[in-house]
Amino acid sequence: MADAAENLSLTEARLAGLSIPSGGWSDAARKDALSRVRATGLPERRDEYWKYTRPDTLTQAAPVPAALFHNDEAPVFGEMDRLSIVFVDGVFDAEASDDLSLEGVTIDRLADSTADIHWARDLYGRLETNGQDPVERPLAALNTAFATDGVLIHVTGATSKPIHLVYNHTSETSDVMLHHVVRLDAGAVVTVLESGPAAARFNKCMEVDVADGATFHHVRAQGRDHERRAVTHMFARLGTGSTFKSFTLTANGVLTRNECIIELTGDDAIAHVAGACVGDGDFLHDDTVFITHDAVGCESRQVFKKVLRNGATGVFQGKILVKKDAQKTDGYQISQSLLLDDDSQFLAKPELEIYADDVACSHGSTSGAIDEDALFYLRSRGVPEAQATDLLTLAFLAEAVEEIENDDLRDEINGRLAAWLERHRG
Repeated sequence: MADAAENLSLTEARLAGLSIPSGGWSDAARKDALSRVRATGLPERRDEYWKYTRPDTLTQAAPVPAALFHNDEAPVFGEMDRLSIVFVDGVFDAEASDDLSLEGVTIDRLADSTADIHWARDLYGRLETNGQDPVERPLAALNTAFATDGVLIHVTGATSKPIHLVYNHTSETSDVMLHHVVRLDAGAVVTVLESGPAAARFNKCMEVDVADGATFHHVRAQGRDHERRAVTHMFARLGTGSTFKSFTLTANGVLTRNECIIELTGDDAIAHVAGACVGDGDFLHDDTVFITHDAVGCESRQVFKKVLRNGATGVFQGKILVKKDAQKTDGYQISQSLLLDDDSQFLAKPELEIYADDVACSHGSTSGAIDEDALFYLRSRGVPEAQATDLLTLAFLAEAVEEIENDDLRDEINGRLAAWLERHRG
């Protein structure tokens, strides 16, 4: 009882510095989310799904300052034809953004949507609420209650170019909560890109409703080297014959936790979630995935690869839940780490929970070092050791990167990984 009281006290300390944006169609969802946060309290290390990752700096009243990082690299996805939407310290920057008109899609700001009626009213906080069962995710509920900005994307057709969400910050103590809602009508197609360090402390939520026959592609690049602390949540619901594919590149950052919660509710739906992570030194990266099969003939894939050195820590928690009527389910899950020294560690918790009898589900998790035989082979062919190590590392990450369907996006991610490895040779 004492521990519970202490947790609720810490929760109230965090809430004391926040205020719910008032009025408009999101008001009821925000108030409901706040009541859920107060009932459960914010996460702590004793919680089952936080035992590998300390949530303290994500839940304390004030964020830990993070020095501003000046990146001399070309902007991520900068060479692509895309529609850019820029947020600075959690606020939409109209001057830096492109015009928000694009055929096949309508885009609104969450901060501007104060009327009583909006299409997002039926979705905002809805998928996040569904995702609280059977695992409580109070930081997502906190976001639903207090997010001050974000975009509401309604896709009605096949968009001609990707929508790129760019996160920048100018304050060493920025504490940002953004909430995006994406709705795809039947047969619609869209690619959403995300990049940028965002904030000293960043809490983002994206809810994606994919209707029958629609296709959602998502590629995210987090970092380069920055002292950020971030938690992201992606909630998705898939209709019949729909497709959802998400890939995340994470390069450094003190603490990053990416949660992805997917419900396959329509027959023959496909959900792929993948990530490549590279960390050096004071670094903890946590992928937590929960995929629920609740329809017939659906396919899901989880492919996560982490490269860790100089004491970096990687975490993977992935679950596939197959309900009793979800026959002919095909579920695949793999999580692997490449440890470039003896000080780094990889903590994995793969899970399968199956109530149907006509399924093909598998999961595996491995951790190891560079293949010495392969390294010797490359060196014997005249390849310097550092370059040979980079080649083998990129080969290790390839299975995750190959989950990106678009060739240009895949090349961009491979280029970023190669550049990171070159900078961190030593």
